[in-house]
Amino acid sequence: MRVIKKYRNVLLRILDICVIIVSYFISEIIINNNLNIQSQMTPIMLNTIILAIIIYSASLHLFRTYKNITRYENGNDYLIYVLACLLSYTILMTIKEIFNLPLLEMRINLIAALIIVTTIIGYRVTIRMILTWDYESKIVDNQKKNVLIIGAGEAAKQVLSTLKTTMKNTYNIIGLVDDNTNKVNYAISGNKILGTRYDIPRICKENKVDLIFFTISNISNKDRKDILEICQQTQTKVRILPGTTDLIKNKNLMSNFRDIEIEDLLGREPIKLDNKNIGKLIENKVVLVTGGGGSIGSELCRQIMKFNPKEMVIVDIYENNLYDIEQELKRNYPGAKINAIVASVRDKNRLNEIFEEFKPYLVFHAAAHKHVPLMETSPLEAIRNNVFGTYNVVNCADEYNVKRFILISTDKAVNPTNIMGATKRLCEMIVQAKNKVSKTEYAAVRFGNVLGSNGSVVPLFKKQIASGGPVTVTHKEITRFFMTIPEAVTLVLQAMSYAKGGEIFVLDMGEPVKIYDMAVNLIKLSGLEPNVDIEIKVTGLRPGEKLYEEILMDEEGLEATKHDKIHIAEPMNINMNMIEDKLQKLNKLLETSSNEDKEKIKNTIKQIVPTFRDGEKLNKEKMKEYSIQKDETIKENKKVEAMA
Repeated sequence: MRVIKKYRNVLLRILDICVIIVSYFISEIIINNNLNIQSQMTPIMLNTIILAIIIYSASLHLFRTYKNITRYENGNDYLIYVLACLLSYTILMTIKEIFNLPLLEMRINLIAALIIVTTIIGYRVTIRMILTWDYESKIVDNQKKNVLIIGAGEAAKQVLSTLKTTMKNTYNIIGLVDDNTNKVNYAISGNKILGTRYDIPRICKENKVDLIFFTISNISNKDRKDILEICQQTQTKVRILPGTTDLIKNKNLMSNFRDIEIEDLLGREPIKLDNKNIGKLIENKVVLVTGGGGSIGSELCRQIMKFNPKEMVIVDIYENNLYDIEQELKRNYPGAKINAIVASVRDKNRLNEIFEEFKPYLVFHAAAHKHVPLMETSPLEAIRNNVFGTYNVVNCADEYNVKRFILISTDKAVNPTNIMGATKRLCEMIVQAKNKVSKTEYAAVRFGNVLGSNGSVVPLFKKQIASGGPVTVTHKEITRFFMTIPEAVTLVLQAMSYAKGGEIFVLDMGEPVKIYDMAVNLIKLSGLEPNVDIEIKVTGLRPGEKLYEEILMDEEGLEATKHDKIHIAEPMNINMNMIEDKLQKLNKLLETSSNEDKEKIKNTIKQIVPTFRDGEKLNKEKMKEYSIQKDETIKENKKVEAMA
């Protein structure tokens, strides 16, 4: 075998010469019906064959066909063989006419040329098939993973090629599915298109599919969600290609595949922005983001940079995250002025220094303690950081003539049942009160949980699944509103462009999602069965935790904006004197209490935030409402069944 590889070019040249010789004898038989080889050996035949060998060999050499690796040849290579042989025939006939040489007639040369090109391509294809024939995999087929490919486009074709060449001993391709019914029962690279999305459960069951590759990158979010929900029924692990932009950035197709994320099942369409208004506010302006190293803050920095600010100032107390976002932005925006500053919003003197040096035009305040159970344990830290930290940044914005200040708030500020939510509600009150006495335009943007953020339930579930479970859920009926981080930040920027001062913008979070259902989906997306492969354990509600989050307070109305996903909550009548009195009480609390004085702290918070509610009592009320609704639904269903 080594000898053959060493002298492969010589062997191919000899084979090609043999093909040329035999082709002329065959063409003579076809045209003149002369089966006597001896009588064919005329001077004209010999002259033609010798000249043909020289010309065809030179053309094939000129087109570098002997440099090809036969096992990797494809359609483009075979087209070159056709061009080389066509050129050879043309040169041969041209020489015959110009020099009036005694050569065989044109018909014989044409037939010979067709035989030569067909045979040369034919035996090379045969060699390629022999070399790529998977003898070993036929023996160990039962050890390979059965793969189904969703999509029958260009990406699917590339995936098939990669699987067949570099991963042939790992995967066994069952076939493809595509919603274009005209493609069904046809094949790509020898692999049949077995049906549409609705055939996925049947195909997976019949063929014992181990893995599904989702190769459609250019697809609406709703269609992706619908197809993935069908895949969930199969309890088969799914890997997905990202969007087209990501594919362009990374040319290695197989390395682009990722596991399905819960975001893929939200099915939300991309949000349309009024980039013109946002750009007017940000372009050539100094923008400051507090908490810029966090999940929301860092995404704010990424999206703000797209609008070409004059200078980006990122403030965070946690140096590692701050360093990461600084390096990312400098890498993506070389030459841009990016300032990463380690500082705490609790430190008013340090904030004064920063505002004095950079004089920001816009401020996004994302710095906060957000983890509900942890803030129940350390309530004074929530007050120091969230309330007085916000108060410091708000005052700096006023003192240094910031044009617009945006507070990142949370749905947990609505009828809060925990310290964290109460402190964020007080932050909203500070912003609304300050807006009445300052030239700076203050506003807040309120939204729910963001998928993948620090403290989000999704990363926790993934770790628990990876370690074999159990997946822990605090209550089977607990629900939350969810958004992706980019989606939330996009709407924050849009809301910022609408602000005139004093508003609390409320983002449309879509339908609430049951956390238990989310755990079930994540387990299924991992190719496992809930409560069989991975246990789901209900642990009980944590301190301060609500069963159902709310978006609006009872005393607030809702006003529409130009954007259908952004609304404005009617501001309450809060003045700065009232806020100053509340802050004095809190300051006294910080001086005289410790984190162990939880009842004292809660009682003080209840006086300061009138909407603070007893979480346990509220959850009981909600469960009672839920039970009544559930009973009514069961009765209604029974009536429908009886009528049917």
